[in-house]
Amino acid sequence: MPQSTSFRYTAAALALSAASLLAASPVAAQSRPVPAGVGRDSATRDTAQALQAMRVTVTREGARSPFELPFALSTAPLSARPALRRTGVSDLLLAVPGVQVQDRANPSQDQRIAIRGFGARSAFGVRGVRVLRDGVPVSLPDGQTPTDWIDLETVDRIDIVRGTAAALYGNAAGGVIDMRSRAPASTPFSVQARWWDGGEVQRGNVQLSGSQADSTGTWQQAAWLLSATRTAGDGQRQWSRLDASSLFARGLATIGGTRLELQATRYDAPRAENTGALTAAELARNPRLPDSLNITRRSRKAVLQSQVAMHAERDVAGGTVRAALFGGTRLLDNPLPFAIVAVDRAVSGGSIHGAWRLTRTGALAWPVRIGAGVDAQRQVDDRSNYENCAALAATAPATTACPRPGTERGSTRLDQQERASNVGGYGRVEIEAPHGIFASAALRHDRVSFDVRDRFVTNTNADDSGTRMLQALSPMFGLVWRAQPQWSVYANLSSAFETPTVTELTNQVNGAAGLNATLEPQRTRTAEVGVQTLLGGHVRADMALFRATVLDELVPFDVPNQPGRRAFRNAGRTTRSGAETSIRAQWAHADVGAAYTWSRFRFDRYDVGTVSYAGQRIPGVPEHYAQAFGTLRRGSLFTTVEVTASSASSANDAGTINGAGYAVWNWRAGLDAALGGMHLQPTVSVENLFDRRYASSLVINATRNRFFEPGLPRRISFLMSLQWR
Repeated sequence: MPQSTSFRYTAAALALSAASLLAASPVAAQSRPVPAGVGRDSATRDTAQALQAMRVTVTREGARSPFELPFALSTAPLSARPALRRTGVSDLLLAVPGVQVQDRANPSQDQRIAIRGFGARSAFGVRGVRVLRDGVPVSLPDGQTPTDWIDLETVDRIDIVRGTAAALYGNAAGGVIDMRSRAPASTPFSVQARWWDGGEVQRGNVQLSGSQADSTGTWQQAAWLLSATRTAGDGQRQWSRLDASSLFARGLATIGGTRLELQATRYDAPRAENTGALTAAELARNPRLPDSLNITRRSRKAVLQSQVAMHAERDVAGGTVRAALFGGTRLLDNPLPFAIVAVDRAVSGGSIHGAWRLTRTGALAWPVRIGAGVDAQRQVDDRSNYENCAALAATAPATTACPRPGTERGSTRLDQQERASNVGGYGRVEIEAPHGIFASAALRHDRVSFDVRDRFVTNTNADDSGTRMLQALSPMFGLVWRAQPQWSVYANLSSAFETPTVTELTNQVNGAAGLNATLEPQRTRTAEVGVQTLLGGHVRADMALFRATVLDELVPFDVPNQPGRRAFRNAGRTTRSGAETSIRAQWAHADVGAAYTWSRFRFDRYDVGTVSYAGQRIPGVPEHYAQAFGTLRRGSLFTTVEVTASSASSANDAGTINGAGYAVWNWRAGLDAALGGMHLQPTVSVENLFDRRYASSLVINATRNRFFEPGLPRRISFLMSLQWR
């Protein structure tokens, strides 16, 4: 698509949000009747009250109004977009300013989540963004986040900190995503079932939940939720089959004034095929094509993951103390074109946090909020790499690399244990001064340790064992002026510390085992100002301007002549300037929202050999990015339109390869009705309504000219949701 055309689509998306502002003032607040048995997903509520009651939990101080906090904060508008598919995080994180989710249309690769460009260049999972589930980190201590095992069917709310948040959470440059689980039903027993059929892929989910008060006095209240999900199908691209099952359980109880919660997750995906990226010619010819080498080498992954987490929260001395413990395992078998990677991982950790508000007494002239906490995580990976002999015929002669022709797994290339641990402590103080002034300061110290123990030591393979320890102090200062109850201005100066992951440290360009001694953590300094307001009880709007300087930014690149293998290096200095704005409106029969992000991200100093990339755009991030949605309701009927528009973005450091701009529209319509004790919601949807051919994701600095991961062609799907209480 020509870039000017892309901008016209962008302008159309923004016009939708502007219309909501023009229409806001003459419309009186109305209430929607709530049919019996309808849960929170039905989006039937008093709109003005819903907007005014917004609270965010990602502050680590309990629920706070965003008008009192010096950060760029957003909450994903899930309830405003009924009948969400929930097969990936891209379904949930739409119309959030500064946030871009790149759907790789590849069941073997997690969708990329980028906040202010951090994470857009990730080679494995999510990078540069801290991801939590009910306060427990999904992110590993080294900063990497696999998201394939997250049960999205039970996510009810997502709070997002956009920007540098290291002073609160550590090892995260772009921000924080905090997913909150759906509350169990308030009745003794409830059943909810969802079935989605996308043609090549089907997905089913069943949720059982309930709650009950105890008359004997042992506990005050108890509730539970159980969710089972099955996803299977061949995928829209060749070599993209997925077979995955998951279980998620949640139990809550209040005993003796202490609020307790237990969560358990089990995810089993025995087959997720890796369809790979395409060249520009292949993308233009047929976006369903795979990388032929991935088929020859049978590139795919199998994952088995389990995790258990426990929470306890109690009000103590006028404040709240919260503690958590968690542990889990992950088994990964990952044949790639260059090798077969096998990982046996164990993760454990815990945290304790406290927050108090001290009122004006004695020496305190004004109310003061204080918070402090400690986080600890540890991962132990037993990693083995083997030669990939899948392309070798059974009749071929044996070689040192492939001693058993016809057997996929060849000789051992690497055998080592990788350990990473992170201990971080933070403190935060906030003063509530007169005239709506909130001044805060926070400081966090993180210590991240890496230890590799080489177990593949022979006469020709030296011992590559080694250790590295990376640490940093991350301060943050913030100021808020809440000029009106529904209008505030904020500013902050903050810093971030982001280490390389274990994978990034061990994937060395020369193929050696052990740790890369030259790869350094990246450090970010950010200055930000913003404004947010609630207009007429219907329209919420916000805008943020920021400038971030990054030293030693981590840059991935494909290793020449080794397809599929990535290594990493540091860029000297980069600068990111940006603007983010969003508008969301709710009325009795309509929800409208839009977000626009402008990003000017450049290399200031970056030399590779004798080549300088100074002045080039940071690849993977479009300069203009907009999303919008609109939902209309009439009686029990509803329809939703969504659009994502992006300008062109670079695919390599030199800026010689670009992904074209695009605009993609989705539409769905359905019935939201109650029949006796049953609530049902049949929905038909069309994704990529105009069958746009585009690259939804870019592989940065790829080899073999395979830079482009195609967006999916037009797809018609059907969703049926049933709920009974």
